Amino acid sequence: MTEHPAQAPLLAARLLAGLGRFRAAEASGVLPQGRGLFSYCALRRERLLAVDLPLPLVGVVLAGRKEVWRGDTVEAFEAGTLFVLPARVPMDVLNLPGERRGSYQSLIVEVRPEDLPDLEAPTGSGAAALSVRLSEGLVDAVLRAAADLATDPTHGPARTAVRSARLTELLALLHSVPAGRALFDRSVAERVARLVRGDLARGWSAAEVARDLGLSESTMRRRLAAEGARFALILRGERMQAAARRIAAGDGSQAAGLAVGYASRAHFARHYRAAFGASPAARSASS
Repeated sequence: MTEHPAQAPLLAARLLAGLGRFRAAEASGVLPQGRGLFSYCALRRERLLAVDLPLPLVGVVLAGRKEVWRGDTVEAFEAGTLFVLPARVPMDVLNLPGERRGSYQSLIVEVRPEDLPDLEAPTGSGAAALSVRLSEGLVDAVLRAAADLATDPTHGPARTAVRSARLTELLALLHSVPAGRALFDRSVAERVARLVRGDLARGWSAAEVARDLGLSESTMRRRLAAEGARFALILRGERMQAAARRIAAGDGSQAAGLAVGYASRAHFARHYRAAFGASPAARSASS
């Protein structure tokens, strides 16, 4: 739910106040803050050309001003702006220190494919705006996510679950806004992995997967190649990771192999050894 435009400055001010702990005086460069969370600081005007991010980012400008150029189109983000930067889209970025604080600072969350809630890619075409209109709910979600992502990961699995839940909450809210489209715009390799992950025991063929993705097999293979990926390796990688989790949970090697689509024990053992450097039977005995 968006707020009345007149409330935008108040929401931006509350967001900045809540993230005050992440400001760093006289800092420059990347400052790690937690898993996937970091501050980016610049003390001088900085122009970054042809930035091509491997992962999408969610950020908040804490001080100064950011400009993002996509071709001839520019967007400017003042302090208190929540923004999304897409992956695999060349951009020129200009970071401008503010007169009052003398620095540019932003707080950034790097969004990995496994972080995304299981939601379909939003509909829409064309390049959406990168800034996000703030709402009370979004401000609260950003502040909760920042606080918990910055928590020491050594605090145990309970804290890990909380951090994951906070990030999921924020990403689910961003799913419904135009800028959030960039977060859910998965690569073909990610779409293939997500599809086969849903039924690893099935005897997937490239033709079946391509059809389910709405592509021809040749188009799918061409796009995967452009991303440096291959269908067979994606499928095998997903199966091996799932088998390893099953073995770690107590399944025998034969049961784990069958669960992820291997009728042949020898075939499964060969692929498992190539992936992990040990046989599944040895892993099962040691777990």
